[in-house]
Amino acid sequence: MNNYKLTIQYDGTNYSGWQIQENAVTIQQKIRDGINLILKDQVNLIGSGRTDTGVHALGQVANFQTEHEIDLYKFTYSLNSILSEDISITNSEKVELDFHSRFSARTRSYLYLLAHKKSPFYKNYSMEYPDLSSQQILHLNKLSEVLLGENDFTSFSRKNEEVNNKICNVKNIHWRKTGTFTLFYIEADRFLHGMVRTIVGTLLYAQKNNFDESYLKEILENKDRESAGQAVLAKGLFLYKVRY
Repeated sequence: MNNYKLTIQYDGTNYSGWQIQENAVTIQQKIRDGINLILKDQVNLIGSGRTDTGVHALGQVANFQTEHEIDLYKFTYSLNSILSEDISITNSEKVELDFHSRFSARTRSYLYLLAHKKSPFYKNYSMEYPDLSSQQILHLNKLSEVLLGENDFTSFSRKNEEVNNKICNVKNIHWRKTGTFTLFYIEADRFLHGMVRTIVGTLLYAQKNNFDESYLKEILENKDRESAGQAVLAKGLFLYKVRY
């Protein structure tokens, strides 16, 4: 048996997220179907984590096992030829049999993009938002520090989240202004459904209303989704990197 790891980029605009669903077009389904067509096999494609409808990826990772010994260059070229232009396999490699794209991951990181200027070229990949001053960025970074380390993120996950363990360890979180954009970055050992978009929305709401760190601390302590702010639009969110 052979185990193969894929690194994937995709524009999530036209998809119902990563995970295969009935009566919906998803990234996982498109890639799996392409692999099956090339190998004339039925593989189980495992992703590092699911992304929601409209969310993009710069570094999604997936793996599959097969009896076939694959010519990686030829396979990658063939798979990219089958896939539509909004999905790309950027790298493929053979890995150890015990590699699991989800369970072997140490951290995952996401980017959220705010555009301070209207442009037809930004509209599918960012949320339009008023320009932020250096003082406002400083305030956002100070608020964000509350979320560092191990915390129960129940307040930042969807109400119907079926995962029992809501503890996540945030390793890095910050905001940075670059040109006409503001970038939000977060890295953690794991993320809950809807967590990143809710964190971004809550932090922007806190900054806008000039709340201090106690506001974020109270939200964490409440363990109630109603305590947190509204989630931002999916189109500005990118799965950036998965570290192993």
